Amino acid sequence: MNPQKIETCLAELRSLATELGFLDFGIAPAIEASGFHDLIRWIDAGYAAEMDYFQNRLDAYKHPSGVLEGVRSLLVMAYPYPAGAGHAIQSDHGRIARYAWSGEDYHDVIHRHLKQMKRFLAEACPDWNVRGCVDTAPLLERELAQLAGLGWQGKNTLLLNKQHGSYFFLATLLVDAELPYDTPHESAHCGTCTACLDACPTGAFPQAGVLDASKCISYLTIEHRDTIAPELMAQMGDWLFGCDVCQEVCPWNRKRSRNETTAANTRKLDSLDLVELLAADEDWFRAEFRKTPLWRTRLRGLKRNAAIVLANQGCQRALPQLKSLCESEDEMLAQTSKWAVETLLAKAT
Repeated sequence: MNPQKIETCLAELRSLATELGFLDFGIAPAIEASGFHDLIRWIDAGYAAEMDYFQNRLDAYKHPSGVLEGVRSLLVMAYPYPAGAGHAIQSDHGRIARYAWSGEDYHDVIHRHLKQMKRFLAEACPDWNVRGCVDTAPLLERELAQLAGLGWQGKNTLLLNKQHGSYFFLATLLVDAELPYDTPHESAHCGTCTACLDACPTGAFPQAGVLDASKCISYLTIEHRDTIAPELMAQMGDWLFGCDVCQEVCPWNRKRSRNETTAANTRKLDSLDLVELLAADEDWFRAEFRKTPLWRTRLRGLKRNAAIVLANQGCQRALPQLKSLCESEDEMLAQTSKWAVETLLAKAT
């Protein structure tokens, strides 16, 4: 394909991406990941916690060819989630990370958009082999996004962009064709600010740019499947699912975002009644959350998290339900509920 036709195709693809709601779009070369050895050190330090999929697919992270054989270019895009201000959570309700507010699984939403873009490329450039990915493939996405000019990796490890802050997902189209590449974003703009590091309730950042997932509230409330250490439970506050603290305090997220005006229309899951949740059964959970991000945590995980939040809030009306869960055959729920009951009784004295 001649260069002029490629430029026309990419211009139309960028326009389509904008129509589909993507905030930014950049193209990077498929090269060996410079952060691969950092990933190894991160895993060896135990910071991946129980996320064994990093170690199990480690070699694939070396180069994007581990995801698509023959890949030469990567089209990296940013897709927004609500950037508007949050609101106070009443006692007996839990906070949910803003990326889940819409009630839709972002993988499903973004994959639909990527399929539209792939269909366009299949018609415009039928010789290209293309694969779309949204954070489940073994790619160092933030490094790729930086190479594509979308921003820099902040001290909280997230990708930051001057215009859009960090409230966005990253999505990638891998292509086995050489394309004109965008200029990498080589500068960082965090300066001496340590707001994200200082605000983390559990001290999950051993140093700037390094996250210890075993202490991260997002990991603990979503990925961790077992009992949480008591000292960490006490620091989790009212976070039921995920955590936005390190983003909420970031100065780059105080700027107006183009998606801020739509935030109010996407708040289907910004909080939940936790006492009701403790009494819920699997049928209710399936009906309410089967196609939402909260499905990943499963009902037992949400009940564990709810018990922790209720104890941290000092919600005495939750005592009967928590005492009942102390007799659960599920050891994790029983242990967590016992801690919650003890915490509430201590706060009542």
